[in-house]
Amino acid sequence: MSSSLSTALRGTPDRTRLTPLLRLLILTQLAFNVGFFAVLPFLSEHLGTAVGMAGWTVGFVLGLRTFSQQGLFVVGGALADRYGIRPVVLAGCALRIAGFAWLGYAEATGAVIGAVLLIGFAAALFSPAVESEVARQAVVHEEQRGGSRTRVLALFTVAGQAGAFVGPLLGALLLSVDFRSVCLAGAGIFVLVLAGHAWLLPQHIPGRQRVHVKGGIRVLVRNRRFLALCCAYGAYLLAYNQLYLALPAEVERATGSQSALAWLFALSSLLVVTAQLPVTRWVGDRLALRRSMAAGLLLIAAGFMVVALARPAGWTGTAGLLPAAGFVVLLTLGQMLVAPVARAWVPDLAEEGRLGLYTGALSSVSGLIVLAGSSLTGTLLDSGLPAAVPWLVLAAVPAAAIALLPRRP
Repeated sequence: MSSSLSTALRGTPDRTRLTPLLRLLILTQLAFNVGFFAVLPFLSEHLGTAVGMAGWTVGFVLGLRTFSQQGLFVVGGALADRYGIRPVVLAGCALRIAGFAWLGYAEATGAVIGAVLLIGFAAALFSPAVESEVARQAVVHEEQRGGSRTRVLALFTVAGQAGAFVGPLLGALLLSVDFRSVCLAGAGIFVLVLAGHAWLLPQHIPGRQRVHVKGGIRVLVRNRRFLALCCAYGAYLLAYNQLYLALPAEVERATGSQSALAWLFALSSLLVVTAQLPVTRWVGDRLALRRSMAAGLLLIAAGFMVVALARPAGWTGTAGLLPAAGFVVLLTLGQMLVAPVARAWVPDLAEEGRLGLYTGALSSVSGLIVLAGSSLTGTLLDSGLPAAVPWLVLAAVPAAAIALLPRRP
């Protein structure tokens, strides 16, 4: 764990000290991502080589995993509202353990699909449960201790990014044995998470009220301010997804290979782990939620503009990577503003007792926007238009999303 994260979790004797429950939930996010990212980066290569799947089948399986996770977040959130976070988190961890173990031994396509669906649905259970409770506890922390809810959610983001950084390193180390060892190690991490939560997570969390499952969706779809936030957040996620679509194409154009991608991804992770908390603290003292998110979207748009302006020059080699590096830096800085602020905003827009449902819906609705927008983006990048045009269009997406942000805080 980074020193900044550990220091922030320990806190000080003043209003910034986090409660034991918040520390547990933030460390949970770290552990979740270590276990998940120890496996995920190596899955497509395993499916293509060891299992022998065709390229389209690999893409289909990876798409199923995303759908079974992001698309069903709203289900996990509703279940957390109804039954509390403890049983939902424990069930999700148990399913993730079973899914990773199954994937390690799966050789037939049907078995792989079953394991991947189980892995995705597990996250659809525990992630919205944990995220919604972190958001609720962040509000309590703000009201009772005077600390910033956005800072708490920034800590949550840092923990997740630290896990996403450590996980692939662990997976790469174990891959020298075989992919099954990677999967079993991921399952082992979730065994520890399951045991820790069975011991430490309270049966009843003060202030959390359980609600009936029925009725919440109708109110949610009529909540225009929340749906506007979902659309703006979806525009951010669509832009962020260009790290995996537009950026690789630009890096390969500039250098003739994608080997530099690893360094650019590492740069993004390092920025989040080291700069997220200072950035959040600086912005939180100066900007309200809407202005913070608008500033983040503008930074993201500026990242696309950097590449658009440099693209006609056709630079290659090291010089050709500079616009891509500028894009990554600006996109990551924008992410530092948008992601914690969006989560901090949800409690103000959610119906009483439905925070899990709304937290899950934020991911599900924005995930559907990304799913629809990604195919259009791929078409745009392959359209044969002048080099700068696709990047200019992509810059317009987060810039236009600012107009969607709810006007009232």
